[in-house]
Amino acid sequence: MKALLISANTERINLVPLPLGMSYVAAATRSAGHDVRVLDLMTEGDTEARIREAAVSFAPGVIGISVRNIDDQIRDGRFLLDGVRKVVRSCRSLSDAPIVLGGAGYSIFPEHVLAYLEADMGIRGEGEVAFPILLDRLARKADLSETPGLYIRGRGLQGVRRFAEALDSLPVSAAHEFLAPPSPDLLLPFQTRRGCPLDCSYCSTATIEGRMIRRRSPEAAVAELARCVAAGFRRIHFVDNTFNLPLGYAKELCRRIIARRLEFSWQCIIYPGRIDEQLAKLMVDAGCKEISVGFESGCARILRAMNKRFSIEEIRQTVELFARYGIRQMGFLLLGGPGETRESVLESLTFADSLPLDQLKVSMGVRIYPDTALARQALSEGMILPDDDLLHPKFYLAERLEEWLPEIVKAWMADRPHWMT
Repeated sequence: MKALLISANTERINLVPLPLGMSYVAAATRSAGHDVRVLDLMTEGDTEARIREAAVSFAPGVIGISVRNIDDQIRDGRFLLDGVRKVVRSCRSLSDAPIVLGGAGYSIFPEHVLAYLEADMGIRGEGEVAFPILLDRLARKADLSETPGLYIRGRGLQGVRRFAEALDSLPVSAAHEFLAPPSPDLLLPFQTRRGCPLDCSYCSTATIEGRMIRRRSPEAAVAELARCVAAGFRRIHFVDNTFNLPLGYAKELCRRIIARRLEFSWQCIIYPGRIDEQLAKLMVDAGCKEISVGFESGCARILRAMNKRFSIEEIRQTVELFARYGIRQMGFLLLGGPGETRESVLESLTFADSLPLDQLKVSMGVRIYPDTALARQALSEGMILPDDDLLHPKFYLAERLEEWLPEIVKAWMADRPHWMT
């Protein structure tokens, strides 16, 4: 069967993200014997014309649309699904093929996004297994029930979603084939692990990827990296939720990159406290140039409220360690959550200012996602209602901070050019 896969994301909040998840699904679909064409709407051009050309010239039997972002995660920011709905309607006007949704954003709100975008079906979770199964059943006009993670509009969930425990069993992404040609400014997203057991109070990762860390073997991961580097990609973004967990896995990954003498620079996300000097040195030797450190608060009480499993001192030790090794660091503060007060905000700002960070991003208000501790607390406090689907973003902002917080953050940023909101 012919499958046209479209990445509908055009949002460039912090960087130009390539559709890694879609490339994994494309590789798995092709491996299952189907004809695949990929269309990334992030690249320049007339979106309507590009969809029309693909729909007419390729004549797909199924159209898959990847939904990455629901909103820009900024309080009073932008809701992004209306742009995706235009893509769905364009496809509908040009083709009779069923439209199947997927992607991280879709997986958080499977039924509500499906209804809002007026698509036919959606797959929640990992599409590498489920999407080829769906195509095979559609081709045979077979019963779609028990298709893992499949939702049908108006009929709900058809089959329990599955998580691939052994990532090596999945086809590699073939990112160097499916994604945009390499350029000096382009960061190639790369994933070696999925899932997160840390259960931060506000985080949607467990909904998307599960709570168990599942790993690609270091050998397979580095072999795939080598193919991407050989194809011309020289900047890699490890999108694993926590690059340094497990610690031994991160070290082995770096050792294999060094042994292969792969020449590329990379960045990753670090969880404070689960780090040692040996890993920092290995990361430098393997080409790491930048890390993101989401410590979120400089107040021990707020860290506990967020269910963070590191201390204030561990944050400082982590940032100072990487500073000594010359790795660029971006820190993140998330202000206004449960228990936040003017005193704790000032404590966090003072703490962040004392760290040797190259950049600091300050967020005000915490996006409320379904099935999180934050959502349960917001419900108990009457901040959201039981029937609120949270698709249109709601933010938790502690009482008495509404007017004061933006003003104090603005004042602190005035003479700190490396701070941003």
